[in-house]
Amino acid sequence: MESVIGRVRAVRTAAARISLTPVLVRVGIFLSTLVGLLLAYPAEVVVGRALGPLVAVAVLPAVAPRRLWPTFVALVTVGGWLLATDGYNRPIALWRLMAVAVALYLTHTLCALVAVLPYDAVVDPDVIVRWLTRAAGVLLATSVLGVLLLELAGVRAAEGGWQAVTVAGLLLAVGVTALLAGLLRRR
Repeated sequence: MESVIGRVRAVRTAAARISLTPVLVRVGIFLSTLVGLLLAYPAEVVVGRALGPLVAVAVLPAVAPRRLWPTFVALVTVGGWLLATDGYNRPIALWRLMAVAVALYLTHTLCALVAVLPYDAVVDPDVIVRWLTRAAGVLLATSVLGVLLLELAGVRAAEGGWQAVTVAGLLLAVGVTALLAGLLRRR
């Protein structure tokens, strides 16, 4: 019983010491995750009963960014995208694809930032601005390069996508992640 009381006291002490910056970064994680999920899933699914579970999924990386939840959210988002394009025959719009990619990257980079910030950290606003400026630069460069490569390849949004390539890319990303996680555990 004493250990439970000790944990409750520790939670109360931590809650009293929370500073604004880590909380705002976690709110940013939640919002970018939710936007990505809402853009990826078809409207028919979101309007139905899926809004509650999608909000719950969006909360997970904001609460525990050091765990597997950011990866889980990325996989759920990609699953929603595949469901929308294959299951509901939603045409692939370049703006939506870019917006989902931006939301996924923002979720990822904000989780990396908040994972190193203690709850009671006092952070200079310039640190956050520089972090987000770097992220914006990466997103801009990636978007420009992606559009140029699509134009060079002659792939148009109206044409059918390559579903096998998408699935192979996802499997490759999961495989590389598993390999890196295994290498990290060996150290």
